[in-house]
Amino acid sequence: MNRALLFSVAVLVTGQAAAKPIVVGSKLDPEAQILGQMILLTLQDAGLEVTDRTNLGDTGVNRKAILAGEIDVYPEYTGNAVYLFPEAKIGAKQAGSPGTIYSLARQLDAKNGITWLRPANVNNTWVIAVPQALAASQKLSSVADLARYLKGGGAFKIAGSPEFFNRPDTMPAFEATYGFKLKPEQKLVLAGATPPQTQQAAASGTNGVNAAMAYGTDGSLAALKLVALKDPRGAQAVYQPAPIIRAGVLKTNPKISGLLGRVFASLNQTTLQGLNAQVALEGRTAKDVAGTYLKSKGLIK
Repeated sequence: MNRALLFSVAVLVTGQAAAKPIVVGSKLDPEAQILGQMILLTLQDAGLEVTDRTNLGDTGVNRKAILAGEIDVYPEYTGNAVYLFPEAKIGAKQAGSPGTIYSLARQLDAKNGITWLRPANVNNTWVIAVPQALAASQKLSSVADLARYLKGGGAFKIAGSPEFFNRPDTMPAFEATYGFKLKPEQKLVLAGATPPQTQQAAASGTNGVNAAMAYGTDGSLAALKLVALKDPRGAQAVYQPAPIIRAGVLKTNPKISGLLGRVFASLNQTTLQGLNAQVALEGRTAKDVAGTYLKSKGLIK
């Protein structure tokens, strides 16, 4: 009996074709892999058949895959709407508002048959990080506090890459938004620097450095006793992680919205930093970290 006939017999007997597995993708960094595994394990626990294609590739690779129907769901960041929809010409004010950038991403992708589900209340964006001791002694919790500190003559030197200092939407955006201007001697420009390198320099005080470029949910921040300063005026685009899913798959499985909504609602900045550190610094697998977390919160059995 050939496959086509077997399929027809199955349809006649069951009244419907067998459901396709839901294919879960993710990007390559530890956080993306953790979030991808959270999606996969949650769907699996709910009795849905899944295929693991996490660790698939960068934003462009995952984007092409979901549009082509090669994957069905993966974690994306709201701030990437600026990159994904250049025709929309999203301004800094819109990109810096969590609700606005999420609404825009959801609206702009609907025409592509992609639904953005509830994002986590975290922000994985460019940040300025300072040692906990400096933050405590000078009452620094935001870039606005940093501007006050700098205007008062506070000692400051930040390590970063040329991109961080030169791109208009990075350090220059912080300066313009908060009304300060760093002197050349207040910058340690490290060619090709990554956040772990700049954070290590700030933590150890290398060459007088007491601040670093970083990303908001870097796992190394807590380990190095650094604080990510908040950006209340929205100088940077907000990058909240959210599951995005093909609309047809969601229509067939509407419970996915609630399942993943509970998972992403459980995350906050500190929690995600800690989970990232377990992968980046402790060498645990993303699947192990995600599974342990979900079970501890009662989100899966």
